[in-house]
Amino acid sequence: MTTEWDRSLPLHLTSMGHDNEQLPIHREHGFPSFHWLHTIRGCGDFTVGGSTFRLQENQGILMKPNVPHHYHAVTDKWEIWYMTFDGALASPITTSLKLPQAQPIGWEPDCPLARIHETAEEKCKYSFDLAGVNGSLEVYAFLTQLKQYGQISGQSSLSAGHERLTPIYLLIEEEYGNPLLGLDQLAATLAITPQHLNTLFRKSWGISPYQYLLQFRIQKSKELLLAKQKLTVREVALTVGFQDDSHFVHTFRRLSGMTPVQFRLQFSD
Repeated sequence: MTTEWDRSLPLHLTSMGHDNEQLPIHREHGFPSFHWLHTIRGCGDFTVGGSTFRLQENQGILMKPNVPHHYHAVTDKWEIWYMTFDGALASPITTSLKLPQAQPIGWEPDCPLARIHETAEEKCKYSFDLAGVNGSLEVYAFLTQLKQYGQISGQSSLSAGHERLTPIYLLIEEEYGNPLLGLDQLAATLAITPQHLNTLFRKSWGISPYQYLLQFRIQKSKELLLAKQKLTVREVALTVGFQDDSHFVHTFRRLSGMTPVQFRLQFSD
């Protein structure tokens, strides 16, 4: 049962289910809300926009509302799991997460997405309340998992990208106070070119490795400004890897909207 209050939520769950033997579906006018469907066992063909995609195990597809489509089983039995949802911010949220729509999304068989139907079944078995805010949280949790673990056309998932960059994160954690730490040294850690490292970082974070390093240094400087009240701004700057305190103050203001002195005054106990 969907109430007016449910519809006012940023996201709200409209239906969720598990079919052991999916029958052919033809929707000339699409589905009235966002619609996700994925294969548990067997496979099926999903046609949308003049293209037909074969959804194998651990593959699914996300559809916007009112997009014509149809699908049918290819194997004797096509077992699927589905979720439909809407909400005041459903479209902006799926757009901001950059979730691909009307094309297959896959994932590794050992990631949480591969077990999401089992998790949902357990909750339903114990009468978990999926209305209102609880349902909204379920949708958001699903979308973030899809963002984290989903793969498109053989590309690595976001989580796999972060895993590959782990040595970089560890190096920055250890060496952020070294003013000579730069792109060449970071790239050498993975034995790749600086250009390739820049591509990997922009894919995972939307920023360059240098911007990530600057943000990390500024975060560490905030911790020092509050924990070490006797340190001067210049001493803090040197500790976190800035050779020039004026560059530190400029960067701090650009990223935080205030100077280090203003930050210390505002947030000190």
